Amino acid sequence: MKTKITLIWVFLFALTSLNAQEVNSGKFGKGLFNLVGQDSSWTMKVGFRFQLLGTSTWNENGPNESNFLVRRSRLKFDGFAFSPKLKYKFELGLSNRDMSGASAFTSNSPRYIMDARIMWNFHENFELWVGQGKLPGNRERVISSGDLQLVDRSRLNSRFNIDRDIGAMLKHHFNVTDKFLINETLSVSQGEGRNVTGINLGGYQYVGRLEFLPFGNFSSKGDYRGSDLKREQKPKLSVGASYEINNDAVRTRSNRGSYMFIDGGTDFHKTNVNTVFVDGMFKYKGYSFMFEYVDRTADNPIAKNTDGTETGDAVQVGNGLNLVTGYLFPSNWEITGRYTDINMDAVSNSNSDDMYTLGLSKYIAGHKLKVQSDISYTNIHGSDNELMFRLQMDIHF
Repeated sequence: MKTKITLIWVFLFALTSLNAQEVNSGKFGKGLFNLVGQDSSWTMKVGFRFQLLGTSTWNENGPNESNFLVRRSRLKFDGFAFSPKLKYKFELGLSNRDMSGASAFTSNSPRYIMDARIMWNFHENFELWVGQGKLPGNRERVISSGDLQLVDRSRLNSRFNIDRDIGAMLKHHFNVTDKFLINETLSVSQGEGRNVTGINLGGYQYVGRLEFLPFGNFSSKGDYRGSDLKREQKPKLSVGASYEINNDAVRTRSNRGSYMFIDGGTDFHKTNVNTVFVDGMFKYKGYSFMFEYVDRTADNPIAKNTDGTETGDAVQVGNGLNLVTGYLFPSNWEITGRYTDINMDAVSNSNSDDMYTLGLSKYIAGHKLKVQSDISYTNIHGSDNELMFRLQMDIHF
């Protein structure tokens, strides 16, 4: 581990020593430094960020717990190669939580790579993305963890998001009127999550998404950033819907969760998983509102051996609702409220719950330097209720 981290920093030092036409550090939050080739045929921006998190949890009947950790630590590279129409993004996760999930399917290695994508604007408004990265699922998941309105994402996201995978994605947009914009996305991926090195165990995962922006684009891509930091002077709205099909999925949460082994681990339970996401974002003069609804089904959710006996594993099927609203004061303090309702089907072997969250944030330099806190009460159906307080600091270079 230490050797690999050392190699990363040696690589960065070597980059700054290249005979590039330009090397500059730029503005805070815009990257550690930027490189431009002598012939301007390539660029590279290098950025780094991390989050420090403290959490205290009080369970209705104990035990009470607290912990402190580096929640996320990311090293990012992006730019273009050969032509501004051919862009790339590469991101490494360096914290324990970023790398967690090592298994036989990732060659028993930490999962360092978060994103590794090439993006080619090959014709007018068409762009082809190839590689590993986030799929076009629920809005909250696609929003960067460094641009969130609260300390972390909701329970809807943790139960139902489709996260990252490796494959291809086609993006397109067009205007209905001068302002009314429609975005379209189609993706095909392996369907088993990020950094998987083995053969494809099931079928493939297909996702389609449509987004409608009747009042035009948000400032600085604000439809995928928490809080109205740009204080939109005119109302801005984005409404989107995604539909996912994971053919012969072998994991309990589509392309996430545990693998569903059968017959003593010699084979896998396979079933088609379908997920529908509907979401929206509204912003106006410091006020913001985001909603998400999800519904997941599976053809045969309960994993069974060939003799018909149940293994104890099942696809996590059910539905969820997530509502988030907040107001950013002129002083850049923000109050945010969130309500999340999770309803899991009985076959999921997982509790339904309702979660109420109240957050307070101070944006020192927007999302690039901020302190956030929130307190949440969770009514867990069939189990002990829970109260949780979190305090987090973000810094982005």
